Amino acid sequence: MKNFSTVGALLAVASVVSTFHSTAAYAEGNPRCSFLPNAPDQHQVVKGDTLWGISGKFLEHAWCWPEVWGMNKEEIRNPHWIYPGQIVYFDRVAGRLRLGKTGISTDNGNTTGMHLSPQVRMEGLGKDALKSIPSGDIEPFLSQPLIVDENELASAPRIISADEGHVFLGKNDKAYVRGNLQNGTSFQVFRPGTPLKDPETNKIIGYEAFFLGTMKLTREASGNSDVHTFQVASSKEEIGIGDRLKPAPPTPLLNYAPHPPESKISARVVSIYGGVANAGQNQIVSINRGKEHGIDLGSVLELYRYGKTIVDKTDKKAGFLGGFSGGTKVKLPDEQYGTVFIFRVFNKVSYGLVMQVRDAVSVGDVAKSPE
Repeated sequence: MKNFSTVGALLAVASVVSTFHSTAAYAEGNPRCSFLPNAPDQHQVVKGDTLWGISGKFLEHAWCWPEVWGMNKEEIRNPHWIYPGQIVYFDRVAGRLRLGKTGISTDNGNTTGMHLSPQVRMEGLGKDALKSIPSGDIEPFLSQPLIVDENELASAPRIISADEGHVFLGKNDKAYVRGNLQNGTSFQVFRPGTPLKDPETNKIIGYEAFFLGTMKLTREASGNSDVHTFQVASSKEEIGIGDRLKPAPPTPLLNYAPHPPESKISARVVSIYGGVANAGQNQIVSINRGKEHGIDLGSVLELYRYGKTIVDKTDKKAGFLGGFSGGTKVKLPDEQYGTVFIFRVFNKVSYGLVMQVRDAVSVGDVAKSPE
């Protein structure tokens, strides 16, 4: 736990109180962030809660909670500030949420009542802090190189041979690799998979790769040889000749808070992980927007069923009611049915966790900034 001076603590609390007041007006002016009519007066935080789940008890749209709490950009990136045992209290008069705690000591040593007040939010207070979303659903996708673009694929180091003539490699086996390691020593092994095509342009925007395992450099190429020597550190699937290497990414930050993208985004669902036709709650989808388009970790997009184009058979001007052929083609409105939380971002593609859907997600559906 960090130590704060009395003056520093008072300034921090004053800052938080000020933030609560300014945020209340902002939230009240944003109909997307309204409270549920049957919202409870309070909720005691228990182990296993998520910030998204708690917020869904109070708000029409759970992703709005950073706005209601008044979180700034840095706090959104690392919202470690609510723990089991604390109380989330709905201040109905002010129209905002407050954080409180139970067990206030009295003069005689007993504990009574509940203290409810804005509290200083501090980063990185420990492993017990609540996660934004159920992290178990996305952990396998956070560090594995599942999406590679054409440039990465062309330049990725590749396995050219295995020790003792092995066809496939397992843990502790030796492998020989050619390619530019870019001073890396720890790598993930992947196999290029299905090309991902943009539903709007039909162009390839990346390849969904299969994660196979990890390898460590044991001897860099030297002298007249351009071949590096590696050892397999872990193997999830069989690793073979021709498989590619990618530098191991840094440990990902799991707890980005949900927030709308900084710029307006209109994307389409490119694929559903696992090659299935439809996705439901807590399944993984990819969209055709990434870093190049302003998507960042924690971005929330609303899912819409793409409105079909039909022929208006009631159009008198087209002669339908008079029995003539023809008609006016019109596009039906897109219908909003859920949200997606972006948890991994590549150059042109992003992965998202499907949240709060009333219908199944299909390839080609629209994902755009909350209105």
